[in-house]
Amino acid sequence: MTEGTVVFEPAAVSAESLATLGEGHIAYVKQIRSEDVPGLFPQAPKIAPGLKLFALHAADGTPIMLTDSREAAIANAWSNELQAVSVH
Repeated sequence: MTEGTVVFEPAAVSAESLATLGEGHIAYVKQIRSEDVPGLFPQAPKIAPGLKLFALHAADGTPIMLTDSREAAIANAWSNELQAVSVH
């Protein structure tokens, strides 16, 4: 191993530990298509196809909000005292 190399041992982290990582503190912003909205936000009104939207999710994947602006999703996370990260 050379200096500065970090080795990750996936077997050392349980699935349960990984699932709760960041819970209550971290949310993620993910760009989605309007066609994906009914599956994530069944209560949302019908949205025209072909739109680029942004979903804010809790660390465990629970959808929190939907918006047409990445900045609005981040602002909502901050207002709920969550650290927002982006998912690509």
